[in-house]
Amino acid sequence: MSPARRVPVDSRVYAPAPGEASDVEIMPAGDVTDGVVRVGGTIRRPHQPQSLAVAEYLDWLEDAGFEGSPRFLGRDAQGRDVLTFVPGRCAGAQPEEWTQSEDLLASVARLVRRLHTASAGFVPRAHSFPPRPVRPNPSDAAALICHLDVTPQNVVVRGGLAAGLVDFDLAGPATALHDSLNTAMHWVPLRDPSDAWPGWEDQDPFRRLRIFADAYGWTENERRRVPVAGIDAAALSYERMRHNAAVLGGGWARMWEDGVGGLINRRRAWLEANAEPLVAALTR
Repeated sequence: MSPARRVPVDSRVYAPAPGEASDVEIMPAGDVTDGVVRVGGTIRRPHQPQSLAVAEYLDWLEDAGFEGSPRFLGRDAQGRDVLTFVPGRCAGAQPEEWTQSEDLLASVARLVRRLHTASAGFVPRAHSFPPRPVRPNPSDAAALICHLDVTPQNVVVRGGLAAGLVDFDLAGPATALHDSLNTAMHWVPLRDPSDAWPGWEDQDPFRRLRIFADAYGWTENERRRVPVAGIDAAALSYERMRHNAAVLGGGWARMWEDGVGGLINRRRAWLEANAEPLVAALTR
């Protein structure tokens, strides 16, 4: 697929509409990025090292007909990235009861599958995604650019179904299985029961994982690889979170201080202890 001719992402300057500054809303802070605001029909975000690579990716998704992502408009007079606002509802830091809907869970899987289909063939041209720290992961060298952070807080819901994705800050090369399994980790969720969100204690992770797998369309081979892939991803996530907390500080350090390392290790132990039941639930 050939991208449409357009102004290069690094030379786009956003011109505000008359009076739009009167309609301003401070958006919920993310784990890492603060200072995000809605101004009229746009989102303003602090410029990041990966911003222009993400902008190229969003251009590609637009050309591919994927309607579930924001559009990059340029940078404003303050140097912030300007993107279109994706209207809808997102979960809070501790996902509310409405996010437990099995129809919503299946729609998230289908949305990620559509994203992966639309992403096929995209190769960054003028800007590269920053390399990921710590030991290499085979999925990092994969050809498919993925979102890699499809948490409940980053999925826009309309009419009870997943309609869009926001916060592409962690986008980069991976595999479809890695990105979809990472999504399931957050949405099923796959974690030690002691770390269940309030009100989620009675949710059945085996049933919910099967719903997700069927909706996304994991193959038999992918279903059997889930426990090992999840265990490896947890080990790598722990190392990278620790590295980012020490080197980058900010939100990474806050998450580390709040105990995210322990949560990741408990998830890894839970996956190891439940490897056979997980495969059984996915394949029976």
